[in-house]
Amino acid sequence: MFLTITTTGTVDHPATDLGFLLHKHPDNAQTFSTSYGIAHVFYPEADPERCTAALLLEVDAVALVRRGKGKGHGGAPDAALAQYVNDRPYAASSLLAVAIGNVFSSAIRGVCRARPDAPGQPRPLRIEVPVLPARGGPGLVRQLFEPLGWTVTAEPVALDTAFPEWGESRYVRLVLEAGTLTLAEALRHLYVLLPVLDDAKHYWVSAEEVDKLLRAGEGWLPGHPEQRLITTRYLSRRWSLTRQAMERLELVRLAETDDSEVEEIDNAVEEETEAEERPAPLAVQRREAILDALRRSGAARVLDLGCGQGQLVQALLKDPAFTEIVGLDVSVRALTIAGRRLKLDRMGERQASRVTLLQGSLAYTDRRLKGYDAAVLSEVIEHLDLPRLPALEYAVFGAARPRTVVVTTPNVEYNVRWETLPAGHVRHGDHRFEWTREEFGAWAARVAGLHGYDVAFVPVGPDDPDVGPPTQMAVFRLTTTPADMKEAKAA
Repeated sequence: MFLTITTTGTVDHPATDLGFLLHKHPDNAQTFSTSYGIAHVFYPEADPERCTAALLLEVDAVALVRRGKGKGHGGAPDAALAQYVNDRPYAASSLLAVAIGNVFSSAIRGVCRARPDAPGQPRPLRIEVPVLPARGGPGLVRQLFEPLGWTVTAEPVALDTAFPEWGESRYVRLVLEAGTLTLAEALRHLYVLLPVLDDAKHYWVSAEEVDKLLRAGEGWLPGHPEQRLITTRYLSRRWSLTRQAMERLELVRLAETDDSEVEEIDNAVEEETEAEERPAPLAVQRREAILDALRRSGAARVLDLGCGQGQLVQALLKDPAFTEIVGLDVSVRALTIAGRRLKLDRMGERQASRVTLLQGSLAYTDRRLKGYDAAVLSEVIEHLDLPRLPALEYAVFGAARPRTVVVTTPNVEYNVRWETLPAGHVRHGDHRFEWTREEFGAWAARVAGLHGYDVAFVPVGPDDPDVGPPTQMAVFRLTTTPADMKEAKAA
């Protein structure tokens, strides 16, 4: 099985930079041992104007069977001969994706010590895969790659050119072309989507595959229109792993919602006013309301759950009353941006000791979140499918149990006041729901009663006499200890 990666160059950025990015010298042919055969990397052409790197994987069919991987699709054993005679040596399968991950591991991570700035530069790329199994045909190939910025050519391969009446095989010749992607992005696309199209992984799929999928899919999989199909096939239809991956991807999407844009248009809806002086953006009013609630609670140690790019953490740091601030987010990318926003690398030791950024999912309990005075869920819950909310509720109110929890969410009744929002539309494309005041009140009362909290409601933004405020906020205060809860249930 075989693929090539081609780029063109300029005077300032010669095409042979591809060798630095791949960590493979264009003048040398290199060989690497893998679990399933031998991988070769060589350069059919290497000039400043044009450079092509080729990856050839020679699959050892006997080694494949001896490792216990001679299984057909769905896990049923192949016929004895088919274990040794199959398309694995010729078609770009999941084994080629494994070779890409092993041979080009630094390039996938976007690491280049010789030229640290080079991995982040988009460059013209052309990727060719002569024979690619495509369960779903050329149409599915385009559905998977085109949303990622690729121009796709997927030509069906005839079963036999001498007998055209036999029709087409399930294989295609794939050509991908793009000018706005980095090499790391391109390799991560291939690493995930080659086995998705093959739809027959040839190694045991364990829980570690979920982490691999999310690492390789960071930045593009959460918003991909075929996310469910990609996740299901990549994890070999193991439903428990697929469900886990989908839950984590839900939280990635909400974490990557950019609140700095929201400050200007508040979830993609511009607030219009006839006043000469515009009021503070709703996102700013929301943060001020949260800070006020936290100060009234007397909290010193605060969790910002779903902290995104760190706007609230930054505001908390400005008040010395908050002695310990933890921002938790599922997205490593969002946390990286938050660290830059906070200037953690230049922060003084005393100030730095007050803030911690953690990667984690609100779909699971986390011991690191216990013992804090307060937690904030600001514009978080509406990004989850309703069946996922109970997991978040228990993780925050049942397991972490801070003394105060502040939750904000849009008030759908106020949407009629947004003149630019079409009727029946939610404020942001990623919102799974938007509640009325009655619905939010019922949810908050149920959660408070179940976990031993009292709850009060605070309007955020202009409180319209007919439809209420644009943002509704609930402030939960813990009134019952776990021991009291046990006694109450026993009674």
